[in-house]
Amino acid sequence: MSSLSLAVRDSSTMLRRNLLHARRYPSLTLNLLLTPVMLLLLFVYVFGDTMSGGAGRSAYIAYIVPGILLMTIGSTTIGTAVSVSTDMSEGIIARFRTMSIHRGSILLGHVVGSVLQSVVSVLLVGGVGVAMGFRSTDSTVLEWLAALGLLAFFALAFTWIAVGMGLGSPNAEAASNNAMPLILLPLISSAFVPLHSMPGWFQPIAEYQPFTPAIETLRGLLLGTGIGNNGWIALAWCLALTVLGHRWSKAQFDRDPE
Repeated sequence: MSSLSLAVRDSSTMLRRNLLHARRYPSLTLNLLLTPVMLLLLFVYVFGDTMSGGAGRSAYIAYIVPGILLMTIGSTTIGTAVSVSTDMSEGIIARFRTMSIHRGSILLGHVVGSVLQSVVSVLLVGGVGVAMGFRSTDSTVLEWLAALGLLAFFALAFTWIAVGMGLGSPNAEAASNNAMPLILLPLISSAFVPLHSMPGWFQPIAEYQPFTPAIETLRGLLLGTGIGNNGWIALAWCLALTVLGHRWSKAQFDRDPE
């Protein structure tokens, strides 16, 4: 069997293992999904009229849903960090190292499984948004596909970062704490209010981070508004974080004694 065939076979096995683990223990995924859903309900039904600046709750839900979708990815990837750290601390990965399997498949199974869970989570939260009144009538099928592709790429980038955090954490609790910025960053982005409404000293903090250009790009694709340079910036962030997360994770994984 060729090296490529071995990698594909073992990666598929690891992916199946991680998906079965997520199905048997759904409480972690559900708890992580609860945060974006609660924020969506809170900001639309409690703060919606005030936050919309007089435009109405329906206009605000159209504004906020793209940011919540990306926050859902950040929340879901926390579970990846916890899962990787648990495998490391419980010795499961050490046991895998003694078996005749492709080394890269161990991490790849976590990554692909996490991306799939992130996409499913986004669809579930998006369904909640549609039930609350979110509509995307001005978008074409191509724009919908582009939005889904951006979400998947964003999930891939932050999943690799989460894997690195999980490998570098001594236990699951530390991994969960270390990965918290992945869900806190959207709170200081353009997810809830426009950048121009923030204090001048704070605007660069909100603007020059990965979530804001991704949110503005997703907002443009789903609502038919202008994207400008945000699309290229979002893709650049995703590519850079994917490469960084992959190299960081691989370096930690290879450094661990066999």
